[in-house]
Amino acid sequence: MNVRRRLIPAAAAAGATALALGSLSACSSSGSTGGGENGKLTVVASFYPMEYLAEEIGGDHVTVSGLTKPGTEPHDLELSPRQTAQLGEAGMILYLKGLQPAVDEAVAQSGVKNTVDAASLTKLEDHGTEVGHDHGGEDHAPGGEESHGGEEDAPADPHIWLDPVKYAEVAKGVGKALEKADPDHADDYKKNTEKLVGELDGLDKRFEDGLKKRSTDTFITSHSAFGYLAERYGLDQEAIAGLDPEAEPSPARVRALHGIAKQEKVTTVFFETLASDRTARALAKDTGLKTDVLDPVEGIGAKSQGDDYVEVMESNLKNLQQALEAK
Repeated sequence: MNVRRRLIPAAAAAGATALALGSLSACSSSGSTGGGENGKLTVVASFYPMEYLAEEIGGDHVTVSGLTKPGTEPHDLELSPRQTAQLGEAGMILYLKGLQPAVDEAVAQSGVKNTVDAASLTKLEDHGTEVGHDHGGEDHAPGGEESHGGEEDAPADPHIWLDPVKYAEVAKGVGKALEKADPDHADDYKKNTEKLVGELDGLDKRFEDGLKKRSTDTFITSHSAFGYLAERYGLDQEAIAGLDPEAEPSPARVRALHGIAKQEKVTTVFFETLASDRTARALAKDTGLKTDVLDPVEGIGAKSQGDDYVEVMESNLKNLQQALEAK
């Protein structure tokens, strides 16, 4: 298939990991700054993908607490006074700038020197918003690049953790940050980082192999969370809504999806576990398509198809294989 994907580097995209880490302020050489019980480094993580990194890499040397409760849509998070105070007492804050405005503001006002912005540890891109991909070729600028359609200032896509390769890049940066914050346990952080990166490399290989032989490249999902995953494995994401999972699609967008579903032989409309599935199910009913879950892994809850990041991503792979008729 002639797949055309939209990848426009964001103007504010972060540089190399080394440059990002250079902005971190070191804690004391003993690692006691922000120490919790038993001298462990206290890490406050903004939402589940950041918690997972901190726990897997930090191991027994950190105490990790999350700002986003299980089952809560992270985009809509509002911080309580207690959570704001919790940020100010942290030895390290791990967050992803651009995903949760309330967290971005609180981190800026926290006074904590040792903050790690995961968005600065890899390259962010603009995967568009509601308009999705162009299958007719009419909106492409000369030279084969797709025109912006007035979206030059669209925000960068923050969903980097859904690409195992990018998530591994972030993991490496978090590992180095922990080594700097708590040098007494640097060797353990390094080993844990290597182990996690190895697991993510294996996940990447399973996605690559599992999606090679497929009948279609296109999948429809509730909101535009899977741009990085789609680009990594040569797929076309068609989102009902944009980067905001609660946004309502325009009538024109719904009509366009009807045409795309027929043209690209789409079989399935995916919905999520933390956002409303009403629009996705309505579209599936109107088009005669099946529904299934494609989880953005923004949190682990009772409806999650797995107990942690890797298990949920493996469920996503299985569901994509079925939808794309991969063999």
